[in-house]
Amino acid sequence: MTLAHRLVTRAGWPADGRDGIVLATVVAIAALVIGSAESRVLGHEWLEPLVIALLIGVVLRNALRAPTRFAAGTAFAAKQVLEVGVALLGASVDVRQIVAAGPALIALVLAGVLLGIGVSYGAGRLLGLSGALAFLVAVGNSICGNSAIAAVAPVIRADKKDVASAIGLTAVLGVCLVLALPLLIPVFLLDHYQYGVLAGMSVYAVPQVIAAAFPVSQLSGEVATLVKLTRVMLLGPVVLFTALVMSRRGEPGQAKRGWNTYAPWFVVAFLLFAALRSVGALPDALALPARDLSRGLTIIAMAGLGFGVDLGAVRLVGLRVAAAVIISLAFLAGLTLVLIRVLGITNAGG
Repeated sequence: MTLAHRLVTRAGWPADGRDGIVLATVVAIAALVIGSAESRVLGHEWLEPLVIALLIGVVLRNALRAPTRFAAGTAFAAKQVLEVGVALLGASVDVRQIVAAGPALIALVLAGVLLGIGVSYGAGRLLGLSGALAFLVAVGNSICGNSAIAAVAPVIRADKKDVASAIGLTAVLGVCLVLALPLLIPVFLLDHYQYGVLAGMSVYAVPQVIAAAFPVSQLSGEVATLVKLTRVMLLGPVVLFTALVMSRRGEPGQAKRGWNTYAPWFVVAFLLFAALRSVGALPDALALPARDLSRGLTIIAMAGLGFGVDLGAVRLVGLRVAAAVIISLAFLAGLTLVLIRVLGITNAGG
């Protein structure tokens, strides 16, 4: 094994991932071409390239049955490529503008996560789910999707079947939210800042948040990303608290996790770049190319995400799990809309 191969493998590059990464890149280019054609013909982009790439990936996975040799590469694009894109996004973010709502925004995130976990868990139990499965659904929906489920599962000693059930509807419902959530803007008279908060709080996973928010506006996307990453940062305290509760009940779990479980590297990088940008340490000459590269990588990641959507999963997870997930997401969206009004959250700077 060569040194270069060892380094690539250590970085997470899949040994058989070239075909899938190339395919995701081709889909991303096609999405950009379609978006450009929309602008010329319709005068505006009806579907933004982020969403187009996602939908093409879904079609290739489910309707055309893309060969399995693409799976490793498209999964790499959906995760590692996206993480780099999110990290670079921080270079174009001015935190001062995004936190214009002040402490109210932090209060909304904390209330949403805590109440979301409680209500989601209660709904799951009322629907007849086991305690472990109900808690996995609650934590996954309220914090950061599959990453939260993966972190909490060993702590509560969840069965593999419960883990699979908890994540079964993620991608399918994520696509539905990406397409449907912008329709709420005129219904609830949301400005782009408020919509970013709604997307960041109610959408399940980071890539889906990006796909739901950036097509609306750059501000919506940046706000949604920051809100979502704030939720991600709450994973550490939740996992540690859960481990403490389990140990007090005499059910020690496997709470020892790496630091990147609680503070993923791309979240730290995003916040670092955003801080540097906000204090003027990153000039436009660096920030603007970083933003463009971030967008390109994110479109590739959306194609990869689409390949991970198995529409057949809806039939496998069961109606009770599906109902618990839908109730959880609906509660988070409804609570966020209420708190936006009650706390007066808006882009005070215009």
